[in-house]
Amino acid sequence: MERRQSCRWLAAFGLSACLAGSALAGPAVEVFTTAGEPAVNVPLGVAVIELDAPGRLDAELSQDLPADLEVAEGLMRERMSVPEWQETADRYADSYLGLVRAWQLGIEKVPAVVVDGRHVIYGQPDVAAALREAERLLGQEGQR
Repeated sequence: MERRQSCRWLAAFGLSACLAGSALAGPAVEVFTTAGEPAVNVPLGVAVIELDAPGRLDAELSQDLPADLEVAEGLMRERMSVPEWQETADRYADSYLGLVRAWQLGIEKVPAVVVDGRHVIYGQPDVAAALREAERLLGQEGQR
């Protein structure tokens, strides 16, 4: 996912088109999953949000930190003082905004493919197949 401050800020307020990177021509699609349940056949420009990303980043950052809290704090301050830290901070922001977005939508389990912030297909890791299913269901809904 491209890291742009404006998208991060807009996504915090539920504007999924920014998160999904979609054009105005098509529906906004968001995929919620975890690293253990990877999404496949993801169309270009569709956001894949791994809800376990913040925990994985925490584990990555705390790896090799000493048990002594003062020493560990000093090491983290050193890590945070380098210019490359901004990329890590951006990764944190993006990962937590993904969690917020899932909470806003009421995502109950993964994988979940969300279309236009309203229609959810659960349990299908194949995003292309989930989109076909959503299209079929929406077509049936439109015929009523």
